[in-house]
Amino acid sequence: MPEIVNPTGTGPTRTVPLDAATTTTAPPAHRPSLLPGLALSLAVAVLAQLVAPFLPGVSALIIAIIVGIALANTAGLPAPVAAGTDFSAKKLLRAGIVLLGLQLVLGDILALGAPMLLVVVCVVVGGIVGALALGRLLKVDPRLTLLIGCGFSICGAAAVAAAAGVTDPDDEHEEKTVTAVALVVIFGTLMIALLPAAATLLGLSERSAGLWAGASIHEIAQVVAAGGVLGGGALTVAVIVKLARILMLAPVMAVLGARERSRGTADGKRPPLVPLFVLGFLALVLLRSVVPLPETVLSIGALLQTTLLAAAMFALGTGVKVRTLLHVGARPFVLAALVTLLVAAIALGGVLLVD
Repeated sequence: MPEIVNPTGTGPTRTVPLDAATTTTAPPAHRPSLLPGLALSLAVAVLAQLVAPFLPGVSALIIAIIVGIALANTAGLPAPVAAGTDFSAKKLLRAGIVLLGLQLVLGDILALGAPMLLVVVCVVVGGIVGALALGRLLKVDPRLTLLIGCGFSICGAAAVAAAAGVTDPDDEHEEKTVTAVALVVIFGTLMIALLPAAATLLGLSERSAGLWAGASIHEIAQVVAAGGVLGGGALTVAVIVKLARILMLAPVMAVLGARERSRGTADGKRPPLVPLFVLGFLALVLLRSVVPLPETVLSIGALLQTTLLAAAMFALGTGVKVRTLLHVGARPFVLAALVTLLVAAIALGGVLLVD
């Protein structure tokens, strides 16, 4: 074995393997590029928005997540896209929720009146608390139960993803997020046909039916579809009530953030009391409500918001294995059905009292 002799001629001679003597420090590992996965996520988001108008009641977000699941479980995705899809599922999601605030005008929501706003609060709080109680009774996974409660009570897929972003920031339970979104699609779509039929049987006025639709149906696209069936007057009021439910996203996420903060993490770090994306969401709500923004700005904001959320949903879908979804069992479906009925019952009772 080659030796390296002490050049001073004093002291002991060191024997060192040749490769150890000649090897230099390795350069740092190359960081994966975000571009391939980011570009793919955004491309699918744009495609989903082009297709969505031809599928009444199905939002671009739902189309995007279905495409993600389909690609991941058929052709598969190349390794270089992983970094970009991971970025999309986390960062683009939060940015999209922030921009969701531009849809809300506090004046329009306050115009519903205190009694109807109290109904909205009861729907959201009652839906989430009721879901947790029913989930415990049915022995459904608590994380999945919470996501179902938030999604069905607030604003569908966006609320599911927001709740997951607070309670599972590292996507360790991503399959539960997608399961909850899938249940939102199934039961929200059923409500498009069932609620107008029930409103007719109950003899509700167009306004009351619209209030009921806005207070009980999961996705805003589904609310628009049902409102269209009910009539023009119903559609307008249904959308405003649905926007009031979306506003509840902020306090609910703040409560979840406070709960996670009290629990702490394994490494001792404590998450923020109020997630930054929730503060951004509230800031844009206030901006839209106080400043007369040009229609062009609002249109661009709405387009960008949908694009970002759809890209995030696609990215979430790419991490889902269908085999996992097929093994969730019947209990989550039973829970979803019961929570749908619970939210609809609370909403109907409230509307009959106040309208």
